[in-house]
Amino acid sequence: YIIKDGQVIIIDEQTGRQLPGRRFGDGLHQSIEAKERVEVQNENQTLASITYQNYFKLYKKISGCTGTAATEAEEFFEIYNLPVISIPTNKKMIRNDWNDQIFRSLKEKDDAIIKKINECSKNSQPLLVFTANINKSEHYSELLKKEGIKHTVLNAKNHEREAEIIANAGTKNSVIITTSISGRGVDIKLGGINPELNKEKDEIKSLGGLFVIGTERMESRRVDNQARGRSGRQGDEGSSIFFVSLEDDLMRIFGSESMNNILEKLGLKDGESIDHPWINKALERAQQKVEARNFDIRKTLLKFDNVLNDQRKVIFSQRNNIIGAENTFEYSDEFLKEIIIKLSDLKKLNLSKDKNSEYSVQIKSILGKSFEDKEISSILELKDESFEKEIHDKFSKKRFEREEKLGKNQAQELEKRILLQLIDQNWKSHIQYLEQLRGVIGLRSYGNRDPLIEYKKEAFSLFETLLFKLKSDLITILLNVTIAEKNEEKEVEPTKIDPKYIGKKMSRNEPCFCGSGKKYKRCCGSL
Repeated sequence: YIIKDGQVIIIDEQTGRQLPGRRFGDGLHQSIEAKERVEVQNENQTLASITYQNYFKLYKKISGCTGTAATEAEEFFEIYNLPVISIPTNKKMIRNDWNDQIFRSLKEKDDAIIKKINECSKNSQPLLVFTANINKSEHYSELLKKEGIKHTVLNAKNHEREAEIIANAGTKNSVIITTSISGRGVDIKLGGINPELNKEKDEIKSLGGLFVIGTERMESRRVDNQARGRSGRQGDEGSSIFFVSLEDDLMRIFGSESMNNILEKLGLKDGESIDHPWINKALERAQQKVEARNFDIRKTLLKFDNVLNDQRKVIFSQRNNIIGAENTFEYSDEFLKEIIIKLSDLKKLNLSKDKNSEYSVQIKSILGKSFEDKEISSILELKDESFEKEIHDKFSKKRFEREEKLGKNQAQELEKRILLQLIDQNWKSHIQYLEQLRGVIGLRSYGNRDPLIEYKKEAFSLFETLLFKLKSDLITILLNVTIAEKNEEKEVEPTKIDPKYIGKKMSRNEPCFCGSGKKYKRCCGSL
């Protein structure tokens, strides 16, 4: 993350780009804000969520064109049923992709990288140096400053100039240190984009074109291929090389001890590197293992999201139908029937006359203040048909009162708005429950139960509860809502909101931020 304009901005680990508006969950973001001494903001609430895979599957047709899909062919086919076809290049690729240089320690690797940069910059050959993250890009920047090598750092802190910086990466004496942000979508032309500099193109070609240096191997071959692909474009000359140490993250995952033993047997001394195709293959296998693990994580995530996706389709299709419906009364009438049937069934099962029984409490919560306590007691004594008719008549009476005051169209619009708001509120709570459930369901495996099957069962039960709660809440509100009479007092026209109050907590006795002249508690802060 970085601090920008007094806010903690997350940086995408893979792309190196800023993610404004995104926040870490479970209080982590607030902890970072407290640590960095910036304003601690409220935790984000998820209103809706979908995985990229299920989002892309919403399209009728999906396809794409990229230079780095070959390594991900299995995933494209398994998830989207899309084959990957490699199209030959228009011009022959003449870039030199050198074998990786393997060192024992980070210090030895850094010395070798700076030495290589020095060699190329003395010849005025353009350089593009790739690092894994912002910290490492600034680390190499410091090393180059000590050597007095003029350079530009491109990372999430100055990404606004990304296109301009990358477009001129092919000019003489250019040294750019970048994260994997790498200016995708911008073509690197030898000699730069300025027409006056195009005469330099042949000279830069004679120097060997753009030299790409990777300061370590990434977890994904695709990201490494992206870095390499910045050089040797459209048949131009170019070179690429990766420097690796046994202390790099990937090497530690792969098992640097066994690699270290091999290097000792080969007689590798301090400061020396090994350059061998076998090492390249070993590194590629390590990357494949990490890629396979990450793919398994994504597949598992998709399996769990498919459970939520079925529910998502039901809720959002229903929501869209309600938005487009001309007669909203049909929905509330249908819900009323279901609630009355549910209460009748409970009534038959309720043998107790206790006023505090589960049934009595449930019916009171639905009927609310629309009936007096005495009326509710007498309703509980009624027979089935009379019981159902009494509730139905009260509901119809309440609706008629709203139609008298608002007119039929406005009364329907009111019911539509209430129903849509209830769907949004309840769905928001539902996905929070499922997120929490997803976090703990893995523990069921200790009891020899499949977490996915357990999740499906629990999610289905929660969804049934959600649907009943939606219907119950709507009927409760429509039975109890009253239309307030408009206050005849002359209202003070609010002025423009004072910016200094935006996002601040108001004292109840302060003048209201809207400029009405009233106290906050009497105006926008009234309960």
